[in-house]
Amino acid sequence: MRLVSLVFVSLFVFAAAPTRAQDDFDPAAELTTKAPFAAIVDYETGAVLFSKNGDEQMAPASMAKLMTVSILFEKLKHGELKLHDTFTVSEEAWRLSVAGKSESSKMFVSIGSQIKVEDLLYGIIVQSGNDACTVVAEHFSGTEDAFSELMNAEAQKIGLTNSVFKNASGLPDPGMHVTPHDLATLAAYIIREFPDYYHYFGETEFTWNNIKQRNRNQLLDAYPGADGLKTGHTQASGYGMVASAKQDGRRLIVVVNGLTSEAERAHETKRLLDLGFREFREYALLKAGDTVGEAEVWAGDVRGVPLVVREPVKVIMRRASRDGLKVTLNFIEPVDAPVANGQELGKLTITAPGVVDKVVPVFAGADVEEGGIFTQIKLGIKDLLSSKPEPKGASEELALPTEAQSAEVPTQ
Repeated sequence: MRLVSLVFVSLFVFAAAPTRAQDDFDPAAELTTKAPFAAIVDYETGAVLFSKNGDEQMAPASMAKLMTVSILFEKLKHGELKLHDTFTVSEEAWRLSVAGKSESSKMFVSIGSQIKVEDLLYGIIVQSGNDACTVVAEHFSGTEDAFSELMNAEAQKIGLTNSVFKNASGLPDPGMHVTPHDLATLAAYIIREFPDYYHYFGETEFTWNNIKQRNRNQLLDAYPGADGLKTGHTQASGYGMVASAKQDGRRLIVVVNGLTSEAERAHETKRLLDLGFREFREYALLKAGDTVGEAEVWAGDVRGVPLVVREPVKVIMRRASRDGLKVTLNFIEPVDAPVANGQELGKLTITAPGVVDKVVPVFAGADVEEGGIFTQIKLGIKDLLSSKPEPKGASEELALPTEAQSAEVPTQ
């Protein structure tokens, strides 16, 4: 395997001078949180900007309601359900709305009543009503247990690889768990797939049965660009939140859990959003179609094939990490002819301090046909007479030309 290291020359241009010397600056120093579980994710790229126990299992509390809402949104999007359709409140759902359940947030539904889907959405999202979730679960599946099977099937489809749901509301269950990264994935899915319904997460209050309740998401109307998604709290989980905010055309998703109070939850979520927006920028490394190397071809009508990237290559990282940016090209040569244009031949691995490694495939940039005997003679008689060489390894450090050097991408 041949390893070619493309070291990007540090010619970044910034309007402001650095505030401290790079040689004594730890790129990860300020990225801490009191939350036992946390993640900051860039919505557009899915890049994980910060993670603390991001793949560890935790109790979701009412953040599990995001999956229930996602199922409702899916059925609305595909016309299987209308906002004015009504669901019936069972005795089981009503019992969750009466006093005596210390960890049960409520919409305060009435037994036997008919509630419109839109009102149930408000009841789940704004009031975090466990009773409203049971109404939804029983309508679709008959029981909460049966509905959890639908939730888990949907979770697998979305790509939540380490989450198990046991009920529609997030009430404590020893078999139920999620991870910060899975919740961030779920939030991004909801934002991306259901733009016509996402606005419900931005509602600050809702009145039902003459009881007005405010959204527990304290960032709404208090943090610039905040527009969702869901808080959660039980004794088992502590205080948690899945939050999203958009500033200057850029959206971040933050997940925290395990905090000790509503105030601490709001403070830590705001602080992580601030860090994400302030400290991280997107840098363009390569344009679509850029050539990053060349692989030797065996028995072809030419002796080499260019290696190119199909899509623009960008990385999101902290300003302080840019000097440590490194891109390594990995591929095996010689490549047997014929080679098809677009055939995957290797990978770029992008690393920088404090940044999760990014791997990008590279492809053949041209067709290479098998060479006949006269082509081989023209290319070199020694190739004709020798046997195919073993794959060889080499290391070479290259600097990109000026026009391909990394540059900060302005927000749109």
